[in-house]
Amino acid sequence: MVLQWQESLDGVDWAALSALYRATPMGEKAEADLATAFGNSRYCCFVYDDGRLIGVGRALADGIDCSYICDVAVHPSHQGAGIGKDIVARLVELSRGHKKIILYAVPGTEPFYRKLGFKRMATAMAIFRDQAQALERGLLDES
Repeated sequence: MVLQWQESLDGVDWAALSALYRATPMGEKAEADLATAFGNSRYCCFVYDDGRLIGVGRALADGIDCSYICDVAVHPSHQGAGIGKDIVARLVELSRGHKKIILYAVPGTEPFYRKLGFKRMATAMAIFRDQAQALERGLLDES
């Protein structure tokens, strides 16, 4: 398997990216929303296998203090091959020089990210548009 890696938005098929997220625990994300989110991200990583989008990730970063890695996804057909690890490693490398690199993870994936050097933050807080849904999905707790 020879993978093609891309860090620019040139030629990104937003419909294919939306389909990739539907195939993973990332769920439903509208094409226009993805184009906006990735367009506003400092670093992007797209992985293709024979022209088919099979992995992705992005980081919002300010160039000095904080880089926030999010939306890392690998198609189920390619999971377990180290692609997710390589996406995160590439985004971490692109983020070098920031005082902190923060990562937002889907509940249950924390052990994967721990293996890559991430530690749980004791002080992270959030406000979600749909607080009840975030509580239900395990993204928030009341403590």
